[in-house]
Amino acid sequence: MTSASNTFAAPASVPPSAPFFVAEPAGARLPILFDSPHSGIALPADFGACAPLSAIHSSWDAFVDELWGAVPEQGGVLIGAHFPRAYIDPNRAIGDIDAQLLSEPWPEPLAPEKYTLRGMGLIRRDALPNLPMYDRKLSVAEVRHRIDAYYLPYRAALAAAAERAVAEHGALWHVDCHSMKSRGNEMNVDAGAARPDFVISDRLGSTADPAFTQWVADYFSHAGYRVQVNEPYQGGDLLTAVSDPARRRHSIQIELNRGLYMDEAAFVKHAGFDTLKRALDAFVAALADYVRTQLAAPRAAQ
Repeated sequence: MTSASNTFAAPASVPPSAPFFVAEPAGARLPILFDSPHSGIALPADFGACAPLSAIHSSWDAFVDELWGAVPEQGGVLIGAHFPRAYIDPNRAIGDIDAQLLSEPWPEPLAPEKYTLRGMGLIRRDALPNLPMYDRKLSVAEVRHRIDAYYLPYRAALAAAAERAVAEHGALWHVDCHSMKSRGNEMNVDAGAARPDFVISDRLGSTADPAFTQWVADYFSHAGYRVQVNEPYQGGDLLTAVSDPARRRHSIQIELNRGLYMDEAAFVKHAGFDTLKRALDAFVAALADYVRTQLAAPRAAQ
C-alpha cells in the first residue's frame, strides 16, 4: 500500500515530527482556511492497535490534503494532520470517548455521540464492522497523551489560523475536508447505500450562512457532480470549533467520494485523480473570487 505523499513542507520552526503541517499562502492572504484532519497515516509508535493495516487504512482520507493543494496558491491556509484518525480523531469533541475502551474511569464527565456508540469516537473502538481496533483496554494516561500531543495542538493550529483571518479581514470561510467510501458500511447510518460524489454539510445550517452552503453545492452540481447537502453527513465537531455565522465566521464540511479518484481496496490513485484535482483547483479559485466579492459588499448585504 502507498502512503499519501505530502507535498507541503513544514515551516522551519516546526520539526518534521510535528503532528500536522500548515501551508501558508505565498502572496496576498484571504480569510480562507481549509483543513484535512484525516489525511495523515504516520502511525505513532505507541498506537498499539491489533487491527490489520488494511483495516486501519479504511478510515484514512487518502490524498485529500494533496487534492486541496491549491488552497495556498489562492490566498488561503491549508492545515493537515500527519497522524491517523484511527489513533485520535481531531474532528470529535474532547469528551466524545467510549468508556468501553478504557481500563479505568475517565476523571471528567463523558459525552459520547451516537457514532461513538458505533465504534467511531475520539478514539476508535472498531477499525471496521465487528473488527476491534485493540485487543486491550487503554489507560487514561495513554488517551491523555494522544489528546495533549496530537489533538490539542491540531485544534490550536486551526484556531490560530481562524483567529488571524478574522483579525485581518473580519470574516472567515472555513472548509473541513474529508473523503467517504463510495458505499456506507455497517458502522454508518447509510449502511449499504451508494453515495453521491460530494456531500456538503453545515450542521443543518448552524455553522455557515445557508447561502454559502448552497453556493458550494450549486458550484459542484453545475460542474456535473452528484451533490447532497447534510445527508448522510451533517458535519463534525471541527465546524462548531471555529464557526459563528452571525459574526461572518462560516464553516462547512466537504466529503469527496473516494471512487472518484482512487482504488478503494488498494488505496492508490487511479486516472480520476487528476480530473478531480483540476475540478477542485477551479473551485478554490472560484471560492477566492466569491470571498473577495463578499468582503467588498456592504455589510448589510452579507
